[in-house]
Amino acid sequence: MARLVECIPNFSVSREQDPAVFQQLVDTANSVPGCTVLDVQSDGDHNRCVFTMVGSPESIGEVAFQLAKTATAAIDMTKHKGQHPRMGATDVVPFVPTMDVTLEECIALSKQVAQRIWEELQVPSFLYEDSATRPERRNLAACRKGQFEGMPEKLLQPDWAPDYGERKIHPTAGIIAIGARMPLIAYNINLDTSDLEIANQIARAIRASSGGFQYCKAIGVMLTDRNIAQVSMNMVNYEGTPIYYVFEMVRALADRYGVRIIGSELVGLTPAKALLDCAEYYLKLENFDCRKQVMEYHLIGME
Repeated sequence: MARLVECIPNFSVSREQDPAVFQQLVDTANSVPGCTVLDVQSDGDHNRCVFTMVGSPESIGEVAFQLAKTATAAIDMTKHKGQHPRMGATDVVPFVPTMDVTLEECIALSKQVAQRIWEELQVPSFLYEDSATRPERRNLAACRKGQFEGMPEKLLQPDWAPDYGERKIHPTAGIIAIGARMPLIAYNINLDTSDLEIANQIARAIRASSGGFQYCKAIGVMLTDRNIAQVSMNMVNYEGTPIYYVFEMVRALADRYGVRIIGSELVGLTPAKALLDCAEYYLKLENFDCRKQVMEYHLIGME
């Protein structure tokens, strides 16, 4: 059986705002043997792109480094503007165990890549999620707090020395969060309002850091091209906090403001079970077993 690791690196550039640099990243991702690019998402308002790739541990480690090398050379964070919080040209690099690979192996891989990026590119990094060396660094939002502009001062604080590198950011590429984690779902809900504060209030109510759902991270974002506000979320454990939980809560909270949900979106790939759980919930399926009752599971030998 093939040993596969998923990697979902995020870069502070978009096809919409800088198509040439975006294409450089795409070409780099497709250049490493043994790595398959499953999906590439780009958002002009966030000024950010997200790659979803799978491959052997060796090829995924190599492509993660090569992409960071391309981003370091091509992206100047001193000129970057976007709705999404960010602290580096290569902003975050998560490794996810996918097939016949353990979480511990992904943790080791994250450390190898972080060390190589520092030694060869001089870009420092924090280890986060299951790779974290301190409890407060498990949370990506805590690592990223201060963003690119505030990071030089943050790195001088006693508790925030990089795990790899010196106490200073790369002058144009910033700093990276690198780690291993279980599957994450990037999920956004769009509202029929141009009032960003409504999205901010809803995000505050549902995210874990404010007392909301344990496995939900959320912020309010303005989609300027559509003139609508969005609740942008990372679901870090879709079984502990299912997608339909946050959808229903956002709908209820939006109703208080006289606002409706006009759509939602997935960024990148998502585990099939996360969507099947939604189908089970909304269809009120009784005694449903996705591994026995979904045809595709039988076809790929997952019964």
